[in-house]
Amino acid sequence: MQHNTTRRRSTHTLLLSLAALYLPTAFAAHAQAPNPNLMKYSCGPANRLFATLSPTSRFTGTNSGFDLIDSPTISDGSCHSDKPFFFSVAIPEGNYHVVLTLGGPQASVTTVRAEGRRLMLEKIPTAPNASVTRTIEVNVRVPEIAGDPNHTVKLKAREQGILNWDHKLTLEFNGDNPSVRSISIAPFSKAVPEPTIYLAGDSTVVDQYYEPWAAWGQMLPRFFTPGVVIANHAESGETTRSFVSENRLAKIMSLIQPGDYLFIQFAHNDQKPNAVSLDDYKKLLADYIAQTRAKQATPVLVTSMNRRTFDADGKITNSLAAYPDAMREVAAAQHVALIDLNAMSKTLFEALGPEASMKAFMHYPANAYPNQTEAINDDTHFNSYGAYELARSVVHGIREANLPIAKFLTPDVPDFDPAHPDSLTDFHLPPTPILLKTDPTKIGQT
Repeated sequence: MQHNTTRRRSTHTLLLSLAALYLPTAFAAHAQAPNPNLMKYSCGPANRLFATLSPTSRFTGTNSGFDLIDSPTISDGSCHSDKPFFFSVAIPEGNYHVVLTLGGPQASVTTVRAEGRRLMLEKIPTAPNASVTRTIEVNVRVPEIAGDPNHTVKLKAREQGILNWDHKLTLEFNGDNPSVRSISIAPFSKAVPEPTIYLAGDSTVVDQYYEPWAAWGQMLPRFFTPGVVIANHAESGETTRSFVSENRLAKIMSLIQPGDYLFIQFAHNDQKPNAVSLDDYKKLLADYIAQTRAKQATPVLVTSMNRRTFDADGKITNSLAAYPDAMREVAAAQHVALIDLNAMSKTLFEALGPEASMKAFMHYPANAYPNQTEAINDDTHFNSYGAYELARSVVHGIREANLPIAKFLTPDVPDFDPAHPDSLTDFHLPPTPILLKTDPTKIGQT
């Protein structure tokens, strides 16, 4: 017991030192708190363990506060607004427990996203003057690999300066009168490890940054309870080869720990002319698997979803050539868990049909969104509804594969049958404000 106590004190001292180095100056007053690595904010007066937020509490890079757009109103012990608002805190790379007490003077329905539109909490209702507490777990990442500024992920132009790769944690509060009373943030404890699910993939997986695009990877956190965190490293335009050459796989391998997972989904770009041959595709997948296993982590292969390509009989045709079958072959040969999203998406899209399935993909007339001057007719990429349904399919695949992480799936969402998609008319997620001042269709999503 003496040894364990000494170790806990050493860890506590280390965290205090890290807090002094990295945490915003707003926490200087917390240095004597019993848990100095715990960051606590209150909307309105609170005890000395909380930093009190006001409308003038603005994020500056060193001070935590409201960010990107206008601050909310603060009254009755609540930060609340009739429109979305953001809160940011400068923070080191890592995984964080975030405890949110939601509620305010009015009835509210609050949706919470983190970083680049990762769906964390979906439409949490609170009655007037009531409150409810929810915990989310958020991954924060930076381009540097192992802290080396000379060894980084080779970010594309579209990734520069966005929330997915910056040195802060950002939370978005959205919905009907979004309201929050307090925010508490603490890094994961190494003494109590929790699995991280890393995602490697392309634009159909990535945390799509601008409305109305969305991908299944950014919807996945919503379906997990605390106990597992999603680290989505997917990026638009990637192949199994470019993900390696741009140091994205190296970044994951610098972080992944025993007990973690790596979900791997590529094909949409690999199968394009002169991209990645089938033989190279299979060799690269085998190498991803070997590297993951060498870290005592679990690889999971995810076949790529179909495009919206219907034949005259209303059946989806294969637009991905032999790549889904090649992934199935690798999974069987390597004894790796397989989530057959390709097969499930065929069932899903055919259940919707040629017309209704357009509502899951990027089909919008010009001026449907701010600065969108041209119509969008895209049968590869998804809006929030399509991404949500695919995420539910992936969750179903996790259950079918009997992966241990299935125990962390939230019980408030039943298992999913792709043959019976959620109602289009009943589905709604409040859109994230579009901060881009130019046409979002000009940002490459391929």
